[in-house]
Amino acid sequence: MHFANELLLQSGKSIRAYDISYETYGELNADKSNVVLICHALNASHHVAGVYLDAAGQPVKKSEGWWDTMIGPGKPVDTNRFFVIGVNILGSCFGSTGPMQANPDTQQIYGADFPVVTVQDWVNVQALLLDALGIETLAAVMGGSLGGMQALSWTLQYPDRVRHAVVVASAPNLTAENIAFNEVARRAIVTDPDFHAGHYGRHNVLPKRGLRIARMIGHITYLSNDVMNEKFGRQLREISSEHASGYRFSTQEIEFQIESYLRHQGDKFAEYFDANTYLLITRALDYFDPAAAFGGDLSRALSVAKAGFLLVSFTTDWRFAPARSREIVKALIDNQLDVSYAEIDAPHGHDAFLLDDTRYLGVVRSYFESKVLL
Repeated sequence: MHFANELLLQSGKSIRAYDISYETYGELNADKSNVVLICHALNASHHVAGVYLDAAGQPVKKSEGWWDTMIGPGKPVDTNRFFVIGVNILGSCFGSTGPMQANPDTQQIYGADFPVVTVQDWVNVQALLLDALGIETLAAVMGGSLGGMQALSWTLQYPDRVRHAVVVASAPNLTAENIAFNEVARRAIVTDPDFHAGHYGRHNVLPKRGLRIARMIGHITYLSNDVMNEKFGRQLREISSEHASGYRFSTQEIEFQIESYLRHQGDKFAEYFDANTYLLITRALDYFDPAAAFGGDLSRALSVAKAGFLLVSFTTDWRFAPARSREIVKALIDNQLDVSYAEIDAPHGHDAFLLDDTRYLGVVRSYFESKVLL
Protein backbone atom coordinates (compact mmCIF):
# COMPACT_ATOMS: atom_id res chain seq x y z
CA MET A 1 0.00 0.00 0.00
CA HIS A 2 1.29 3.43 -0.93
CA PHE A 3 1.11 6.39 1.47
CA ALA A 4 1.61 9.81 -0.10
CA ASN A 5 1.22 11.93 3.04
CA GLU A 6 4.15 12.90 5.19
CA LEU A 7 4.77 10.78 8.30
CA LEU A 8 6.33 12.55 11.28
CA LEU A 9 8.73 10.26 13.12
CA GLN A 10 9.72 10.21 16.76
CA SER A 11 13.14 11.56 15.86
CA GLY A 12 11.52 14.78 14.60
CA LYS A 13 12.31 13.90 11.00
CA SER A 14 9.69 12.80 8.51
CA ILE A 15 9.24 10.60 5.49
CA ARG A 16 6.74 10.80 2.65
CA ALA A 17 5.68 8.76 -0.36
CA TYR A 18 6.43 5.41 1.23
CA ASP A 19 5.13 1.88 0.66
CA ILE A 20 4.19 -0.77 3.23
CA SER A 21 4.06 -4.42 2.21
CA TYR A 22 1.53 -6.72 3.85
CA GLU A 23 -0.15 -10.10 3.40
CA THR A 24 -3.56 -11.25 4.56
CA TYR A 25 -4.87 -14.72 5.40
CA GLY A 26 -8.44 -15.85 5.99
CA GLU A 27 -11.56 -13.76 5.49
CA LEU A 28 -12.64 -10.53 7.12
CA ASN A 29 -16.04 -10.96 8.78
CA ALA A 30 -18.96 -8.59 8.27
CA ASP A 31 -18.30 -6.36 11.27
CA LYS A 32 -14.50 -6.53 10.85
CA SER A 33 -14.09 -7.85 14.39
CA ASN A 34 -11.88 -10.88 13.65
CA VAL A 35 -8.61 -9.15 12.70
CA VAL A 36 -5.29 -10.38 14.11
CA LEU A 37 -2.22 -8.26 13.36
CA ILE A 38 1.14 -10.07 13.32
CA CYS A 39 4.30 -8.05 14.05
CA HIS A 40 7.61 -9.52 12.94
CA ALA A 41 11.06 -9.70 14.51
CA LEU A 42 14.44 -8.52 13.23
CA ASN A 43 15.04 -10.47 10.02
CA ALA A 44 11.49 -11.57 9.18
CA SER A 45 8.83 -10.00 6.98
CA HIS A 46 5.11 -9.76 6.20
CA HIS A 47 5.14 -13.35 4.88
CA VAL A 48 4.09 -15.02 8.11
CA ALA A 49 2.34 -18.18 6.91
CA GLY A 50 1.67 -20.46 3.98
CA VAL A 51 3.82 -20.99 0.88
CA TYR A 52 4.15 -19.21 -2.44
CA LEU A 53 3.22 -20.97 -5.67
CA ASP A 54 5.13 -20.92 -8.93
CA ALA A 55 3.60 -20.33 -12.38
CA ALA A 56 2.55 -23.98 -12.53
CA GLY A 57 0.76 -23.71 -9.21
CA GLN A 58 3.35 -25.76 -7.34
CA PRO A 59 4.74 -24.76 -3.90
CA VAL A 60 8.00 -22.85 -4.11
CA LYS A 61 10.73 -24.63 -2.15
CA LYS A 62 11.58 -23.00 1.20
CA SER A 63 8.91 -20.33 0.83
CA GLU A 64 7.09 -21.16 4.06
CA GLY A 65 6.05 -18.20 6.17
CA TRP A 66 8.23 -17.64 9.21
CA TRP A 67 5.37 -18.41 11.66
CA ASP A 68 3.71 -21.16 9.62
CA THR A 69 3.62 -23.43 12.69
CA MET A 70 1.38 -20.88 14.41
CA ILE A 71 -0.89 -19.43 11.71
CA GLY A 72 -3.16 -21.14 9.19
CA PRO A 73 -6.32 -23.22 8.81
CA GLY A 74 -6.87 -25.21 12.02
CA LYS A 75 -3.66 -23.88 13.60
CA PRO A 76 -3.49 -21.98 16.94
CA VAL A 77 -4.23 -18.71 15.14
CA ASP A 78 -6.91 -20.26 12.96
CA THR A 79 -7.39 -18.53 9.61
CA ASN A 80 -10.74 -20.30 9.26
CA ARG A 81 -11.86 -17.95 12.02
CA PHE A 82 -9.51 -14.98 11.97
CA PHE A 83 -8.44 -12.49 9.33
CA VAL A 84 -4.69 -12.33 9.84
CA ILE A 85 -2.54 -9.44 8.60
CA GLY A 86 1.23 -9.67 8.41
CA VAL A 87 2.92 -6.27 8.04
CA ASN A 88 6.47 -5.49 6.96
CA ILE A 89 7.99 -2.66 9.00
CA LEU A 90 9.06 0.69 7.57
CA GLY A 91 12.83 0.57 6.96
CA SER A 92 12.87 -3.12 6.11
CA CYS A 93 14.41 -4.69 3.02
CA PHE A 94 11.48 -6.97 2.18
CA GLY A 95 9.14 -4.70 0.27
CA SER A 96 8.34 -1.78 2.55
CA THR A 97 10.22 1.45 1.90
CA GLY A 98 13.68 1.33 3.42
CA PRO A 99 17.31 2.34 2.91
CA MET A 100 17.51 0.44 -0.38
CA GLN A 101 14.79 2.59 -2.02
CA ALA A 102 15.09 6.04 -3.57
CA ASN A 103 14.24 9.21 -1.67
CA PRO A 104 11.38 10.82 -3.66
CA ASP A 105 12.82 14.28 -2.96
CA THR A 106 16.31 13.57 -4.32
CA GLN A 107 15.79 10.45 -6.47
CA GLN A 108 18.93 9.08 -4.77
CA ILE A 109 19.00 5.79 -2.85
CA TYR A 110 18.43 6.59 0.81
CA GLY A 111 21.29 4.47 2.12
CA ALA A 112 22.51 5.91 5.42
CA ASP A 113 20.23 8.94 4.96
CA PHE A 114 17.11 6.91 5.73
CA PRO A 115 15.66 8.41 8.93
CA VAL A 116 15.92 6.59 12.25
CA VAL A 117 12.73 4.70 13.06
CA THR A 118 11.38 3.38 16.37
CA VAL A 119 8.93 0.74 17.52
CA GLN A 120 6.41 3.54 18.07
CA ASP A 121 6.87 4.72 14.48
CA TRP A 122 6.18 1.20 13.19
CA VAL A 123 3.00 0.96 15.25
CA ASN A 124 1.83 4.32 13.90
CA VAL A 125 2.37 3.11 10.34
CA GLN A 126 0.51 -0.13 11.08
CA ALA A 127 -2.39 1.95 12.41
CA LEU A 128 -2.42 3.98 9.18
CA LEU A 129 -2.53 0.74 7.19
CA LEU A 130 -5.51 -0.48 9.22
CA ASP A 131 -7.23 2.88 8.69
CA ALA A 132 -6.79 2.49 4.94
CA LEU A 133 -8.28 -1.01 5.15
CA GLY A 134 -11.26 0.30 7.12
CA ILE A 135 -10.36 -1.69 10.24
CA GLU A 136 -10.96 0.14 13.52
CA THR A 137 -10.32 -2.56 16.13
CA LEU A 138 -8.00 -5.55 16.42
CA ALA A 139 -9.21 -8.78 17.96
CA ALA A 140 -5.54 -9.30 18.78
CA VAL A 141 -2.08 -8.01 18.03
CA MET A 142 0.68 -10.59 18.30
CA GLY A 143 4.44 -10.85 17.96
CA GLY A 144 7.60 -12.53 19.19
CA SER A 145 10.84 -10.84 20.25
CA LEU A 146 10.90 -7.40 18.58
CA GLY A 147 7.41 -8.22 17.33
CA GLY A 148 6.32 -8.62 20.94
CA MET A 149 7.59 -5.13 21.68
CA GLN A 150 5.40 -3.82 18.86
CA ALA A 151 2.41 -5.71 20.24
CA LEU A 152 3.01 -4.21 23.69
CA SER A 153 3.41 -0.74 22.21
CA TRP A 154 0.08 -1.11 20.38
CA THR A 155 -1.72 -1.42 23.73
CA LEU A 156 -0.12 1.84 24.89
CA GLN A 157 -0.38 3.93 21.72
CA TYR A 158 -3.85 2.77 20.67
CA PRO A 159 -5.43 1.22 23.78
CA ASP A 160 -8.98 1.53 22.42
CA ARG A 161 -8.15 -0.32 19.22
CA VAL A 162 -6.79 -3.56 20.75
CA ARG A 163 -8.85 -6.22 22.54
CA HIS A 164 -5.99 -8.66 23.15
CA ALA A 165 -2.18 -8.66 22.96
CA VAL A 166 -0.02 -11.77 22.66
CA VAL A 167 3.59 -11.00 23.59
CA VAL A 168 6.03 -13.90 23.08
CA ALA A 169 9.71 -14.12 24.11
CA SER A 170 9.96 -10.38 24.54
CA ALA A 171 10.85 -7.69 27.08
CA PRO A 172 9.85 -4.18 28.19
CA ASN A 173 13.31 -2.95 27.13
CA LEU A 174 16.76 -4.30 26.37
CA THR A 175 19.30 -5.01 29.07
CA ALA A 176 22.75 -3.43 28.83
CA GLU A 177 24.08 -6.84 27.73
CA ASN A 178 21.59 -6.96 24.85
CA ILE A 179 22.49 -3.45 23.75
CA ALA A 180 26.16 -4.48 23.90
CA PHE A 181 25.56 -7.45 21.57
CA ASN A 182 23.75 -5.15 19.14
CA GLU A 183 26.57 -2.64 19.21
CA VAL A 184 29.26 -5.25 18.51
CA ALA A 185 27.19 -6.46 15.55
CA ARG A 186 26.78 -2.89 14.28
CA ARG A 187 30.50 -2.21 14.59
CA ALA A 188 31.22 -5.31 12.52
CA ILE A 189 29.11 -3.76 9.75
CA VAL A 190 30.26 -0.14 9.88
CA THR A 191 33.94 -1.09 10.00
CA ASP A 192 33.64 -3.27 6.90
CA PRO A 193 35.71 -1.50 4.20
CA ASP A 194 32.78 -1.93 1.81
CA PHE A 195 30.35 -0.05 4.08
CA HIS A 196 31.33 3.42 2.81
CA ALA A 197 29.51 5.26 5.61
CA GLY A 198 26.28 3.51 4.64
CA HIS A 199 26.36 4.55 0.99
CA TYR A 200 27.76 1.30 -0.36
CA GLY A 201 25.10 1.30 -3.09
CA ARG A 202 26.80 4.26 -4.74
CA HIS A 203 29.99 2.20 -4.93
CA ASN A 204 28.23 -0.94 -6.25
CA VAL A 205 29.46 -3.03 -3.32
CA LEU A 206 27.89 -4.67 -0.27
CA PRO A 207 29.40 -4.93 3.24
CA LYS A 208 28.89 -8.69 3.33
CA ARG A 209 31.82 -9.38 5.64
CA GLY A 210 30.34 -7.18 8.33
CA LEU A 211 26.86 -8.65 7.85
CA ARG A 212 28.24 -12.17 8.17
CA ILE A 213 29.85 -11.39 11.51
CA ALA A 214 26.77 -9.53 12.75
CA ARG A 215 24.61 -12.55 11.96
CA MET A 216 27.03 -14.95 13.62
CA ILE A 217 26.99 -12.86 16.80
CA GLY A 218 23.21 -12.64 16.75
CA HIS A 219 22.73 -16.33 16.05
CA ILE A 220 24.83 -17.32 19.06
CA THR A 221 22.47 -15.33 21.28
CA TYR A 222 19.35 -16.94 19.78
CA LEU A 223 20.47 -20.48 20.68
CA SER A 224 20.84 -22.01 24.12
CA ASN A 225 23.99 -23.67 25.42
CA ASP A 226 22.05 -26.97 25.59
CA VAL A 227 21.08 -26.82 21.91
CA MET A 228 24.59 -25.93 20.75
CA ASN A 229 26.10 -28.75 22.78
CA GLU A 230 23.49 -31.25 21.60
CA LYS A 231 23.76 -30.31 17.91
CA PHE A 232 27.49 -29.69 17.69
CA GLY A 233 29.34 -30.30 20.96
CA ARG A 234 33.04 -30.33 20.20
CA GLN A 235 32.63 -32.25 16.95
CA LEU A 236 35.31 -31.59 14.39
CA ARG A 237 34.31 -30.73 10.86
CA GLU A 238 36.82 -33.15 9.44
CA ILE A 239 39.16 -35.52 11.25
CA SER A 240 42.77 -35.03 10.25
CA SER A 241 44.85 -38.14 9.76
CA GLU A 242 48.02 -36.17 10.41
CA HIS A 243 47.45 -35.71 14.13
CA ALA A 244 46.19 -38.11 16.74
CA SER A 245 44.14 -35.28 18.26
CA GLY A 246 42.27 -34.77 15.01
CA TYR A 247 43.12 -31.05 14.95
CA ARG A 248 44.85 -29.29 12.08
CA PHE A 249 46.27 -26.77 14.54
CA SER A 250 45.25 -23.88 12.31
CA THR A 251 44.24 -20.41 13.47
CA GLN A 252 42.25 -19.65 10.32
CA GLU A 253 40.69 -22.82 8.93
CA ILE A 254 37.35 -24.15 10.12
CA GLU A 255 37.99 -26.85 12.72
CA PHE A 256 34.71 -27.38 14.61
CA GLN A 257 31.20 -28.09 13.37
CA ILE A 258 29.83 -25.09 15.26
CA GLU A 259 32.23 -22.86 13.30
CA SER A 260 31.00 -24.30 10.02
CA TYR A 261 27.37 -23.81 11.08
CA LEU A 262 27.86 -20.17 12.09
CA ARG A 263 29.73 -19.33 8.92
CA HIS A 264 26.96 -20.91 6.86
CA GLN A 265 24.33 -18.84 8.70
CA GLY A 266 26.41 -15.70 8.19
CA ASP A 267 26.94 -16.35 4.49
CA LYS A 268 23.25 -17.01 3.91
CA PHE A 269 22.16 -13.88 5.80
CA ALA A 270 24.59 -11.63 3.94
CA GLU A 271 23.03 -12.68 0.63
CA TYR A 272 19.52 -11.42 1.41
CA PHE A 273 19.63 -8.82 4.19
CA ASP A 274 20.52 -5.13 3.95
CA ALA A 275 23.21 -3.69 6.21
CA ASN A 276 21.54 -0.31 6.79
CA THR A 277 18.30 -2.11 7.65
CA TYR A 278 20.19 -4.15 10.24
CA LEU A 279 21.54 -0.96 11.82
CA LEU A 280 18.08 0.65 11.85
CA ILE A 281 16.27 -2.30 13.40
CA THR A 282 18.81 -3.05 16.11
CA ARG A 283 18.85 0.62 17.10
CA ALA A 284 15.04 0.59 17.33
CA LEU A 285 15.39 -2.39 19.67
CA ASP A 286 17.82 -0.39 21.81
CA TYR A 287 15.54 2.64 21.99
CA PHE A 288 12.36 0.82 23.01
CA ASP A 289 11.56 1.57 26.64
CA PRO A 290 7.96 2.64 27.41
CA ALA A 291 8.81 3.10 31.09
CA ALA A 292 11.51 5.72 30.37
CA ALA A 293 8.96 8.55 30.32
CA PHE A 294 7.74 7.42 33.75
CA GLY A 295 11.02 7.34 35.62
CA GLY A 296 11.46 3.66 34.90
CA ASP A 297 8.09 2.76 36.46
CA LEU A 298 6.66 0.11 34.13
CA SER A 299 3.39 -0.12 36.06
CA ARG A 300 2.71 3.55 35.42
CA ALA A 301 3.71 3.18 31.77
CA LEU A 302 1.21 0.35 31.28
CA SER A 303 -1.61 2.06 33.15
CA VAL A 304 -3.23 3.21 29.89
CA ALA A 305 -3.53 -0.36 28.53
CA LYS A 306 -7.00 -1.90 28.34
CA ALA A 307 -6.37 -5.15 26.46
CA GLY A 308 -6.29 -8.68 27.76
CA PHE A 309 -2.80 -10.16 27.61
CA LEU A 310 -1.08 -13.46 26.99
CA LEU A 311 2.66 -13.54 27.64
CA VAL A 312 4.87 -16.53 26.85
CA SER A 313 8.53 -17.03 27.72
CA PHE A 314 11.02 -19.90 27.44
CA THR A 315 13.28 -21.09 30.24
CA THR A 316 16.50 -21.26 28.18
CA ASP A 317 16.00 -17.94 26.42
CA TRP A 318 18.82 -15.84 27.87
CA ARG A 319 18.46 -13.06 25.29
CA PHE A 320 14.89 -12.32 26.45
CA ALA A 321 14.81 -14.18 29.75
CA PRO A 322 11.55 -15.19 31.49
CA ALA A 323 12.28 -12.63 34.21
CA ARG A 324 11.73 -9.88 31.63
CA SER A 325 8.28 -11.25 30.74
CA ARG A 326 7.47 -11.46 34.44
CA GLU A 327 8.25 -7.75 34.77
CA ILE A 328 5.50 -7.06 32.24
CA VAL A 329 3.13 -9.51 33.94
CA LYS A 330 3.62 -7.80 37.31
CA ALA A 331 3.06 -4.34 35.83
CA LEU A 332 -0.15 -5.51 34.16
CA ILE A 333 -1.41 -7.13 37.36
CA ASP A 334 -0.61 -3.90 39.21
CA ASN A 335 -3.10 -2.29 36.83
CA GLN A 336 -5.66 -5.07 37.44
CA LEU A 337 -5.64 -6.17 33.81
CA ASP A 338 -6.56 -9.64 32.57
CA VAL A 339 -3.24 -11.47 32.18
CA SER A 340 -2.32 -15.05 31.27
CA TYR A 341 1.30 -16.14 31.49
CA ALA A 342 3.06 -19.33 30.37
CA GLU A 343 6.71 -20.15 30.96
CA ILE A 344 7.66 -23.05 28.70
CA ASP A 345 10.47 -25.36 29.79
CA ALA A 346 12.11 -25.67 26.37
CA PRO A 347 15.77 -26.24 25.44
CA HIS A 348 15.84 -24.14 22.28
CA GLY A 349 16.73 -20.67 23.59
CA HIS A 350 15.25 -17.54 22.02
CA ASP A 351 14.46 -19.36 18.77
CA ALA A 352 11.88 -21.46 20.64
CA PHE A 353 9.16 -18.96 19.74
CA LEU A 354 9.49 -20.00 16.09
CA LEU A 355 9.43 -23.76 16.67
CA ASP A 356 6.78 -26.48 16.76
CA ASP A 357 6.45 -27.05 20.52
CA THR A 358 3.06 -28.62 21.32
CA ARG A 359 2.86 -27.06 24.79
CA TYR A 360 3.60 -23.57 23.49
CA LEU A 361 1.24 -23.88 20.53
CA GLY A 362 -1.39 -25.36 22.86
CA VAL A 363 -1.20 -22.34 25.15
CA VAL A 364 -1.74 -19.94 22.25
CA ARG A 365 -4.56 -22.06 20.81
CA SER A 366 -6.31 -22.17 24.19
CA TYR A 367 -6.01 -18.43 24.64
CA PHE A 368 -7.46 -17.66 21.22
CA GLU A 369 -10.31 -20.12 21.69
CA SER A 370 -11.21 -19.10 25.25
CA LYS A 371 -10.47 -15.37 25.20
CA VAL A 372 -10.10 -13.85 21.74
CA LEU A 373 -13.16 -15.50 20.24
CA LEU A 374 -15.45 -14.14 22.95
